[in-house]
Amino acid sequence: MSNVLRLIGRRLLQLPVMILGITFLVFFVMSFSKIDPAMIALGEGASPAERAAYRAAHGLDQPLWTQYLRYLGDLLHGNMGTYSARQLPVGDAVATAFPITMQLTFLGLIIAVIFAALLGVVAALYRDGWPDQVIRILSMASLSMPSFWLAILLIQVFTLQLHLVPASGDLPGIFEDPAGWFSRMILPAIALAVPVIGQLSRVVRTAMVEELDRDYVRTAIGGGVPRGVVVARNVLRNALITPITVLGLRVGYLIGGAVVIEVIFALPGMGTLILNGITNNEPNLVQGVTLVVALAFVVINIVVDLLYVLLNPRIRSV
Repeated sequence: MSNVLRLIGRRLLQLPVMILGITFLVFFVMSFSKIDPAMIALGEGASPAERAAYRAAHGLDQPLWTQYLRYLGDLLHGNMGTYSARQLPVGDAVATAFPITMQLTFLGLIIAVIFAALLGVVAALYRDGWPDQVIRILSMASLSMPSFWLAILLIQVFTLQLHLVPASGDLPGIFEDPAGWFSRMILPAIALAVPVIGQLSRVVRTAMVEELDRDYVRTAIGGGVPRGVVVARNVLRNALITPITVLGLRVGYLIGGAVVIEVIFALPGMGTLILNGITNNEPNLVQGVTLVVALAFVVINIVVDLLYVLLNPRIRSV
């Protein structure tokens, strides 16, 4: 148990360093933007003197390191700056959009995990049989499908032709109208999940095949233990360790893919927000969205690492 706590402590100590690195990278990349924040805030009709006064009041005329330190201080106080001529808080916009992106990401993740585990297990149990061959073909096909192309295809079939679910319109609250929320979210979640299903099912199959070939499986089955019991109690648990690691990497793909898919399905998430920021020349908005998405990716991957440590007995003994 002490080894587990030590490993968890190492992961948690890495988190502040990663967060600091992300803020540094995002801030200095955005500093190369040619957009003048004073012009965005005051409008094109502002005089040079008014713009200079704005820059001085907000510290924009100071060295980059000084601006970065002020930026960190503002972040620690929950201030991510403002955007648009109305000086709207970036934090409020992100707080509204971020939950929608995470809802889409986790719905896609649930779909991907369920179908990848099912297909991977079936392919391993019927190794080299026709179910395995069919699943291999399907997994290769899903890997070759870009999410944005699949999203357009899903809209064409299920919305425009079959009229089963909407592809645009208001998004009901998940607790206020679960059925309406699900019907609005299911198509973008499928578009996100399909490529992940293709990759993850192959990993599950490989891990299952390796476990099924181990001596303890043959010994247990030879001793009279039903094959289904051995698979359910032992093989599945041991085989899922490797897919969990791969899944952690794919969560980042899901978050990044959600940003694109949201624009296609007109969901008011982080993707739509960052598109508005780019279209309207709002560097503070783009910076805030990029920072939050990157932080979410880092935190989720650390959580997956901790889960991997807890599930893998060999790592616990290191």
